[in-house]
Amino acid sequence: MVKRVIATEECLQLLVKLKAIYGELLFHQSGGCCDGSSPMCYPRNEFRVGDSDILLGEIGDTPFYISRDQYNYWKHTQLIIDVVEGRGGMFSVEGPEGKRFLTRSRVFTEQERKALEPFPQ
Repeated sequence: MVKRVIATEECLQLLVKLKAIYGELLFHQSGGCCDGSSPMCYPRNEFRVGDSDILLGEIGDTPFYISRDQYNYWKHTQLIIDVVEGRGGMFSVEGPEGKRFLTRSRVFTEQERKALEPFPQ
């Protein structure tokens, strides 16, 4: 099965560490503004998912949401969530670790696009 969002091993390792500190988490792909277009990670009970947010998938048993507008821009790509050194989003929980989550992407092949399950438009 083709996944719309995946994570690097370094990302998954950082998620384990952050879950030990903050408990259950969730991601929301930022659409700009204060923190650019970074994947933001929050304690699950501190972020309210809106009516225009859709569940893109899960990484490390952590739900990954994206706004419908952002999804429409990126629906032809697989999001690859990675970690790099440095300070990123001031609202995302990885900041104190001296790391930040980063979204990389790649365009789905024609075969992969056909294999994707239907998704809200």
